[in-house]
Amino acid sequence: MGEHADRGYAERLATAEVLLAPINRAAVAALELPRGSKGLDAGCGIGLQALLLAEAVGEAGWVVGVDLQTGLLAEARVRAEAAGMSGRVSFEQGDVQRLPFAAGEFGWAWSANCVGYGIADPEAAVAELARVVRPGGLVALLVWSSQLLLPGYPLLEARLNATGPGLAPFTPGAPPEWHHLRGLGLLRAAGLHQAQALTFVGQAFAPLAPPVREGLADLLQMRWPGAQSALSSQDAAEFHRLCQPESSDFILDHPDYYALYTETLFRGRVGKTERHRRASRSS
Repeated sequence: MGEHADRGYAERLATAEVLLAPINRAAVAALELPRGSKGLDAGCGIGLQALLLAEAVGEAGWVVGVDLQTGLLAEARVRAEAAGMSGRVSFEQGDVQRLPFAAGEFGWAWSANCVGYGIADPEAAVAELARVVRPGGLVALLVWSSQLLLPGYPLLEARLNATGPGLAPFTPGAPPEWHHLRGLGLLRAAGLHQAQALTFVGQAFAPLAPPVREGLADLLQMRWPGAQSALSSQDAAEFHRLCQPESSDFILDHPDYYALYTETLFRGRVGKTERHRRASRSS
């Protein structure tokens, strides 16, 4: 990804955060991370969740964000500095499938819309997260799980969701066990215990505040990129009529507009080794 692509993607992440911040904050709170702990944000992007995680572990805690894209990492550092959090977070370039950390280096690991979401081998990636978390620590995956963005047009939305872009990050031919909503299985395949799933709901309704309207307008483009080519000419025309901001019938301008969207958190704990079990019994 080039510098301009990095910048464009960073801007889209920032725009989407207006919609996602409340449910991301709720998901982080649900983890009940230990104050003062050290954790990993794998696939950190521009660091938005890393800052939430750093808030959760407090001033004595530390969060390390990892991403492949240097442009996103540069933006993450700027945001951490602006938030006064640069002393509590750091950002490193690295591949979440081959993390540059020692086994058991972290108390917990988190990955939002990255590991388990569009990774070539999500089972191996989750196992890599588990490798760098010490026994008893949490591994958490947050994934986009559903949305209703076109109220009143359920057939059109269903057809959009059934296109290749609408099914992303699903890859035809991939094992069902690798689907991002099979997160419980991904955790268990990596040897994690106490696997749980929690779903968080966001919503928006008219009248839309300008930042929310901007976020939803961008989401309408991000959710189904290129899907029009897979629709009938009639559906493609209706999609353009409803989802293009320049349209006189742009759906976000309807006085009764309502949308909802969900993210699902899958979490599990790294099991204790026999050595750790013996140490616990003798203490």
